[in-house]
Amino acid sequence: MATHSPDIQPTQPRLPDNLNIARGARLWPIEEIAHRLGLPGEAVEPYGRGIAKLDLSAVDALAARPRGRYVVVSAITPTPLGEGKTTTAIGLVQGLQQRGHTATVTLRQPSLGPTLGLKGGAAGGGYSQVVPMERINLHLTGDIHAVTAAHNLLAAMIDSHLYHGRGVDLDPESVCWPRVMDLNDRALRRIVIGLGPRADGVTRQSGFEITAASEVMAVLALADSVVDLRRRLGRIVVGQTRQGEAVTAEAIGAAGAMTALLKEAIKPNLLQTLEHAPALIHTGPFGNIAHGNSSILADRIGLHGSDFLVTEAGFGADMGAERFFNIKCRASGLVPDAAVLVVTVRALKYHSGRYAVTPGRPLPEGMQAESPEDVRAGASNLLKQIDNIRAHGVTPVVAINAFPSDFASEHAAIVDIARKAGVSAAVSTHVRDGGAGAVELAEALIEAIDVADEAGNGFRFLYPDEMPLDAKIERIATRIYGAADVAFSPEARRQLDAYQQQGHGRLPVCVAKTHLSLTADATRPGAPEGWTLPVREVRLSAGAGFVYALCGDIRTMPGLGADPAAAHIDVDANGEITGLF
Repeated sequence: MATHSPDIQPTQPRLPDNLNIARGARLWPIEEIAHRLGLPGEAVEPYGRGIAKLDLSAVDALAARPRGRYVVVSAITPTPLGEGKTTTAIGLVQGLQQRGHTATVTLRQPSLGPTLGLKGGAAGGGYSQVVPMERINLHLTGDIHAVTAAHNLLAAMIDSHLYHGRGVDLDPESVCWPRVMDLNDRALRRIVIGLGPRADGVTRQSGFEITAASEVMAVLALADSVVDLRRRLGRIVVGQTRQGEAVTAEAIGAAGAMTALLKEAIKPNLLQTLEHAPALIHTGPFGNIAHGNSSILADRIGLHGSDFLVTEAGFGADMGAERFFNIKCRASGLVPDAAVLVVTVRALKYHSGRYAVTPGRPLPEGMQAESPEDVRAGASNLLKQIDNIRAHGVTPVVAINAFPSDFASEHAAIVDIARKAGVSAAVSTHVRDGGAGAVELAEALIEAIDVADEAGNGFRFLYPDEMPLDAKIERIATRIYGAADVAFSPEARRQLDAYQQQGHGRLPVCVAKTHLSLTADATRPGAPEGWTLPVREVRLSAGAGFVYALCGDIRTMPGLGADPAAAHIDVDANGEITGLF
């Protein structure tokens, strides 16, 4: 078991901002990056400088090649600021390259909502970025807009059916298909449509969700071919007939045109890191209400094109990693070889319960002082997330994402906590130093994989397919979140019983809750015990192939804060974007 001594001190010079670092990069021709993956030229479709779409023939072209190592990057429960899973995944790939291996990273495509809202961009940071940064964060190849169009086409055809009163006898009160847009806009969460004369449609209540929350996005991420995409879109349930039978997108007549709108979006996007490692950025299912992972197709290409495929799973290990294991791996049939668990000093201090972290405000002064004691006081969350990954038969490597404000004594405390828990830990300075700063992490990962090989891959799902839906939710709540019990509302219980009777009982489940706590209450850090998970509603994603339970005050359409990132973004006289971070 490897433990690596921390060496960063809190006196490092300030880095240039992410946008300036990205603009200073020398991009290799995208064809050269594709060549690194062993892709035939006919599978590569250039899409502007430094970007290409990969035709799905790439999957077959690489299928005969040996499969690389499959690594998922997750994290402890993050602060509202995030703890750097994306930068760590990118840095790790660059570190593996420094060690002489070929490596590819797969990431979700950033949504405009968070980019223009609170979070900012999602292409990495410092010297562990994917470039070109502006293109990645603002539209890229238009895939998210294609998902928006496909989703809203179905919504429009549903309202057309209601207006004309022909075809499927769809009950207006049962329609459960909102509209979507790729922006944060709280005013659209609940709306009334069809106001005015009869020619303007049937008046009814509806709403908007962010595009990343669309079932169409989840379908795109889990589909393994155009045929599979068409099949999954067709079985999306949008409501019921007046006789109580499910009405699907196929019955509405929308599935074919939806597939046509997604014909290009299903092709993974190929880019590169600052150190020219291949990066596949494809799909972006919401981390709260969907499975929060990039596409199966991108993973298949990277796995057969590299020694290592590193993929990031959204939010903490209780959410993104759990869904990676139980939803994505179920759908793909792929088995992970290793996991990386990202931790920061500030997050452990936050989980001590001694400090509050507020977006847009500086960290509390006491939180920035040297205090290994505060780090140890917050260790319960790290230990729980290590246990959560181990629950799936995988032993993680702890990656300490180093910040300039950290102290060596605090890193040493984390290494000691990990060592006593029986896992490896390495300090990684990839944001400051790129791949060179992640070499020790790469070495710890390789060593962990070697140990796992000797023991035999013990990966396992958290629950069997045949377990009832309510029992699956209870298993996740008690085993992964640490809840003592689950309280289903009468409506949630009715919905679960209906889905079970309709033949959906073998589907995996996704629990939609806050990412800021193991509980459904964002204000509870650490690893609370003896609490009850409240399930207020359960929804069916028949096309994606899972059921999701809404817990607590979870929103599927975020709102803008008082000082959104959009207020600081502009374009200068030279046509250069400014203020993007």
